[in-house]
Amino acid sequence: QFEEQGILDELEAYAPLVPDGSNWKATMLIEYTDVEARKIALTQLIGIEDKTYIEVDGFKPVYAISDEDLERETDTKTSAVHFCRFEFNEAAKKAIKYGAKVILGCDHPNYTIRTEIPLHQLESLREDFS
Repeated sequence: QFEEQGILDELEAYAPLVPDGSNWKATMLIEYTDVEARKIALTQLIGIEDKTYIEVDGFKPVYAISDEDLERETDTKTSAVHFCRFEFNEAAKKAIKYGAKVILGCDHPNYTIRTEIPLHQLESLREDFS
């Protein structure tokens, strides 16, 4: 049997993770199966959540607005989980809707990557825009 207050608490906790028409939201998990390797990596990746971006072809990268609920890192390590929001202007949203190439990337000094978001995933992500 469901408890109404429990359901309301869950909705309040997780609703901020749902895109609201002008953005994409993502949970970033830094995963290392080896505990010691993870401890080392988290000390080397401080600030990674602020160096993660989405770049729409023809536009400047949109960097994540991260961990709005609470600070998730210390002076000595970052968290293994970050909640990220990527806010797009109308022109970038329109470009995405009409088929622009979209790159997910990170330019942290200890972790750099650029990868194109596959079309089948973009088709789903486009639906998050109002």
